[in-house]
Amino acid sequence: MTAYRHDPSRPVPESVPSLRTNPFDDDHLREECGVFGIYGHADSAAHTVLGLHALQHRGQEAAGIVAFDGRQFNAHRALGHVADNFSSETVVERLKGHAAIGHTRYATTGDTILRNVQPLFAELEFGGFAIGHNGNLTNTETIRRELVKRGSLFQSTTDTEVITHLMATSLRDSLIDRLVDALHRIEGAYSLVALAADMVLGVRDPLGVRPLSLGRLGTANILASETCAFDIIGAEFVRDVEPGELIVLDSSGVHSLRPFAPQPSRFCIFEHIYFARPDSVMEGTSVYDTRKRIGAELARESPVTADVVIPVPDSGVPAALGFANESKIPFELGIIRNHYVGRTFIEPSDHIRHFGVRLKHNANRAHVTGKRVVLVDDSIVRGTTSKKIVEMMRGAGATEVHMRISSPPTTHSCFYGIDTPERKELLAANHSVEEMAKLIGVDSLAFISIDGLYRAMGETKRDPCQPQFCDACFTGDYPTALTDQKTPATATTQLSLLAEPA
Repeated sequence: MTAYRHDPSRPVPESVPSLRTNPFDDDHLREECGVFGIYGHADSAAHTVLGLHALQHRGQEAAGIVAFDGRQFNAHRALGHVADNFSSETVVERLKGHAAIGHTRYATTGDTILRNVQPLFAELEFGGFAIGHNGNLTNTETIRRELVKRGSLFQSTTDTEVITHLMATSLRDSLIDRLVDALHRIEGAYSLVALAADMVLGVRDPLGVRPLSLGRLGTANILASETCAFDIIGAEFVRDVEPGELIVLDSSGVHSLRPFAPQPSRFCIFEHIYFARPDSVMEGTSVYDTRKRIGAELARESPVTADVVIPVPDSGVPAALGFANESKIPFELGIIRNHYVGRTFIEPSDHIRHFGVRLKHNANRAHVTGKRVVLVDDSIVRGTTSKKIVEMMRGAGATEVHMRISSPPTTHSCFYGIDTPERKELLAANHSVEEMAKLIGVDSLAFISIDGLYRAMGETKRDPCQPQFCDACFTGDYPTALTDQKTPATATTQLSLLAEPA
């Protein structure tokens, strides 16, 4: 399904600040979504609020919680940040229950309107059912057309609602069998949390593209997109939910089901590069340590003679530390980020826009003037922000500006829950590295190689016959069918042409 992207000419509701708070930062891939679920705690909703706070970086457009108190489902969903909508004791008190699930949203399918805010809730034959989804389904339009022809009435425009309709129309008997039946119909990447009468469920897609972890707090069991959500409530990390695994949390504990045939994992490598919080652990690996290793590998592959290594904040910091340690070049915070610009300039005028990136970043001149600078960032998407930051460094007196990127060139769009531009807007898809360096205005530009990235992840190199991660945004090697994309009939040509401009 074509990912939703904000059209700057289309007004955004005042209650949705996130699309209006970063008007000068369009050079990074956008966040996905975060999911959280807990069973067996008297304050489930309050713990879910805290968990969503920890997962706020995964989606800032909307947040929602659905709780179950043994008799009924209690829900609150709203546009905006978690703190804006769940700071009131009155709101949390209404979410009574010993089980709850929550969701922070960044729209990759469906507009930013209240009826698309998750968790979605429906009354099905077996009772109430709520579901939250991190990822993107790639055959939604095909299934949706089929369901509408059969009489289904959709209440949202999200891909997630397809799952509830597939469950409603399934001929299986139990809730879990209906969910499994629905899962066998969908394609793409997903980590789901769901809430039914007296149980919380969690499931990862068969390739494990999107993350999901299991934790414990006393006798309560928890599911979350990232382990940092366990830390905030004092819970312990138990293990990752495995690819294709369905977890059931109920009064008798944790149950594991395997509704899919085992497949080699294709975990999203960009989680380690950019999306996950650096204090999370994913697939048994510290995200922070991985990013430092990526920076060190980048320094070995693309050394440069310079006086100072400067991260592009905040996502470039760990890789820059690794680069500086390996290259023995001093690390300095040569760019200071203003974290409050978004709410100050909600409707920037043309005059304000002229200042561009300086509203969000400012050069720390004492560590830039007269220096040969290495800028380390996680990615280049369109190149617009990179160009402005390079100009800022030169304006602050840098004698040379070199840029090192801790990911390979982003050449293809993502269809698995990350909001990427169309390929025609991706700088690396249309220009050589030398051309990109000239457009951005740097003295040199280098990206980590795909094999270097894999080495930093603990692999010898990328296996082209069976890649260990989903790296489609760098290689065009999409691990699942993309049914809703207009593609040729054969799978081989399909994967090579998927993201070509229309």
